[in-house]
Amino acid sequence: MLQALIFDVDGTLADTEMAHLQAFNHAFVEMGLDWRWDVPLYTRLLAVSGGKERIKAYWQTQASQPKDISGAGMQETIDHLHEIKTAAYEQAVQDGAVQMRPGVLALLSEASAAGLQLAIATTTSPVNIAALLRQAIGSDWKRNFSVIEDASTAPRKKPDPMVYQQTLTRLGLQARQCLAFEDSENGLRAAMGAGLATVITPNDFTAAHDFKGALRTLPSLEGVGVAQLREWHNTFIKTLA
Repeated sequence: MLQALIFDVDGTLADTEMAHLQAFNHAFVEMGLDWRWDVPLYTRLLAVSGGKERIKAYWQTQASQPKDISGAGMQETIDHLHEIKTAAYEQAVQDGAVQMRPGVLALLSEASAAGLQLAIATTTSPVNIAALLRQAIGSDWKRNFSVIEDASTAPRKKPDPMVYQQTLTRLGLQARQCLAFEDSENGLRAAMGAGLATVITPNDFTAAHDFKGALRTLPSLEGVGVAQLREWHNTFIKTLA
């Protein structure tokens, strides 16, 4: 029986990637770098999970690499860039630049009323999650979720299943009792690696990803309710018998 819904954040709960892209570019300008990521480049970089990891991956492709801040190595510069980027993203959310995806808030409300547990399994930072959900749900947004796993608790990024495995452990549930919601190939691989049936809602940045193995691939969660999820989940469970 379906007991919990587990959600990724960026690209799944909300259309965040354009705001993230603009925040990265803001950080580069603030640090005096001549880097500028456009949409096609950022789309490719999304194959790397994690903001700091994304910066590092790009840095290592540059023939002329910038100097680090103190001479201790690139990580200090990456950390500082990410701090600036995170602050810019949080401000963008507060300014209303990020919108929840269609159907998400309605499904969260209906699922909670139906007695399903809600959880977050993401490898984005706690600050990013709080900025988004405080704006969308309110200051007490954490009360809606039984478990929140993020970059601070699951250092191994998707497609590693670590964040989902930890979420299941903290929920006290088996994978067959839950559904995951993702928007990317790395997210799907992470969820499936933990044994979870997964509903995919691609966005403009992930539309070309390979979603083989997903329980369903939908344009959004608009019109998707608990009864339909239970039906899909039951069908999945029968395939395991």
